[in-house]
Amino acid sequence: MSAITEPAASELEAIVGQALAQARQGGATQAEAGVSVSTGLSVTVRLGEVETLEYQRDRGLGITVYVGGRKGSASTANLAPEAIAETVMKALSIVRFTAVDEFAGLPDAAVMARDWPDLDLCHPWEIDAPAAIELARECEAAGRACDPRITNSEGATVSTQRTLRVLGNSHGFIGGYPSSVHSISCVLLGQSGDDLQRDYWFTTARDWRRLEGPAEVGRRAAERALRRLGAGRLATRRAPVLFVPELARGLVGHLVAAVSGTAQYRRSSFLLDAAGERLLPEHLSLVERPHLPGALGSAPFDSEGVATRDRDLVVDGVLQGYVLDAYSARKLGLTTTGNAGGVHNLMVRGPTLAPEALLQRMGTGLLVTELMGQGVNPVTGDYSRGGAGFWVEGGAITGPVHEITIAGNLRGMYRDVVAQGSDVDERGTIHCGSLLIGEMTIAGD
Repeated sequence: MSAITEPAASELEAIVGQALAQARQGGATQAEAGVSVSTGLSVTVRLGEVETLEYQRDRGLGITVYVGGRKGSASTANLAPEAIAETVMKALSIVRFTAVDEFAGLPDAAVMARDWPDLDLCHPWEIDAPAAIELARECEAAGRACDPRITNSEGATVSTQRTLRVLGNSHGFIGGYPSSVHSISCVLLGQSGDDLQRDYWFTTARDWRRLEGPAEVGRRAAERALRRLGAGRLATRRAPVLFVPELARGLVGHLVAAVSGTAQYRRSSFLLDAAGERLLPEHLSLVERPHLPGALGSAPFDSEGVATRDRDLVVDGVLQGYVLDAYSARKLGLTTTGNAGGVHNLMVRGPTLAPEALLQRMGTGLLVTELMGQGVNPVTGDYSRGGAGFWVEGGAITGPVHEITIAGNLRGMYRDVVAQGSDVDERGTIHCGSLLIGEMTIAGD
């Protein structure tokens, strides 16, 4: 793939400057504009044959204007000067039809990012389509060769994308940086008699040199599918439940959503007004580290241009505050925390156990490796989802299980986190190891 060379960062800054100047001339009291260009390549191979080959090159401008407490937004994929001017005028025309909102507007100028470090977020992968196809074939072939019981495939995918984005506003802030994300994934099916099981594996990173090898991804997908063969049902019971890292991250995500400013001011959270309360056991904390070099969740500023900074969201189990953007902060009478667009490298901190030690700590219970359905009520915290995984007795896996439902309430589940694993999954904005919940309802036969 050729590098992003047109338009250059300086050209994007000029486009943002033009949009802001025209908004000001049109009567906007405040305005913000963001422009981005991105290129990407994605290849999927199934059963050795190319199934999809996509090359993507996108560009776009978004402009938001404020006039006397009224807000209007418009966007365009055309970066020609006349298209930019037309888009600004569309945003200004929309303002006439919106209601006055005293909380609308840019973040305070004092919290905007000024100087920021190079976070090492862009590592272009100069790979062309034939080379990507070969990597995908290698990935799938390695998985299919693992065992004769791997009888089918949903394909292996290799993808790469890089983006250059520039954001500016009428406070005089303007900033941008390039970023990249690359991934390799594989989905395989194992079969024994009439029993057919499916599983996957993937690797993702900003630097393509940090990806797991394609053959390793394929083998792990095959191993995960094979170990699910022969799955049985469980009788309904209450027992400890151990969530693997990629699922434990979701549990933390529900907490983040519940303490977001939007959920708080809408009064639609099971953790309403929870600042200062103990949500987790004393041995756990949640910390945000936005400036980790090369991490997927790193950013020097949020999507409003507010400087990001280290923050301890939960200390020794106690919630220290909320996750806020400028609007929700004003609604709550607080200050933005630089989280417009989400959290940045939120990490679970505290004592850890190796995966084998976690199983020993659990003794007898359910190791859940897959969740299905959307059975999470953000207002009450009630949690009920279909799942599959492995039954554990005496600290050892006895066999796979499926067609079960695990249920509880998130408030109680958070307080009942017995231990966390050292197997931290960093493939996202939340970094978390396995989490062991003391007891949940497991519904089966």
